[in-house]
Amino acid sequence: MSERIHPTAIVSSGAKLADDVTVGAYSIIGEYVTLGAGTTVGPHCVIDGHTTIGANNMFYRFCSIGGAPQDKKYGGEPTRLEIGDRNTVREYVTINTGTAQDVGVTRLGDDNWIMAYVHIAHDCQVGNQVILANSVQLAGHIHIGDWAIVGGLSAVHQFVRIGAHTMIGGTSSIRQDIPPYVIGAGDPFRPVGINSEGLSRRGFSAEAIAALKEAYKLVYRRKLSVDEACAQIRVISQQQPATAEALAPLVDFLAASSRGIARA
Repeated sequence: MSERIHPTAIVSSGAKLADDVTVGAYSIIGEYVTLGAGTTVGPHCVIDGHTTIGANNMFYRFCSIGGAPQDKKYGGEPTRLEIGDRNTVREYVTINTGTAQDVGVTRLGDDNWIMAYVHIAHDCQVGNQVILANSVQLAGHIHIGDWAIVGGLSAVHQFVRIGAHTMIGGTSSIRQDIPPYVIGAGDPFRPVGINSEGLSRRGFSAEAIAALKEAYKLVYRRKLSVDEACAQIRVISQQQPATAEALAPLVDFLAASSRGIARA
């Protein structure tokens, strides 16, 4: 056994570990688990299921990764969990595999910061550079776009979509879709504007941010239907071609929403 594997750890014979993977004391690695180069599993973790984990991830103590979905319809199908590279997963995080009722796989992308006591349920699709603060609870089938931030103790209803670059304050209750770029908080979630500071830090131009602010007004302040707002946002894109790339994800998100957007 590698000197990087603590002698009290249990690693199944079928597990595939890169040569430089570290596994801490009393951790358990299941039969169908793959761990990529440079990944560290802290003490007292369980990584199970059909789980593939990329490179340079850090799992702190007492994580439960790849457990069966908490879904009464689950019948033991070999559904999967896929985790990318360079994720930080803090203490007591739970991430479950997918279900046959969805695409059969739960996904966590790259460079995410998953704080203590977070739960990511079956079939969630979490992008890249996402921050889930302490005790965020994601129900099943949730999609979260890149660079989203969800504040601590927030709860998200199943099937909700949270767009890229959103910022959600702590203790929020999210029951409907939150479009890209929106900032807000509350129970229920209440949008208050565009995440302009975050967008500026990520290189969005002043022109693009101004256009997104105007788009926000069309969606939330002008008493338009979603279709009417989308039509006017498309006009802005045509009149200001430099803003089209920033506005397109907002229009696409609104057009695809089936739960309706949070407007409280």
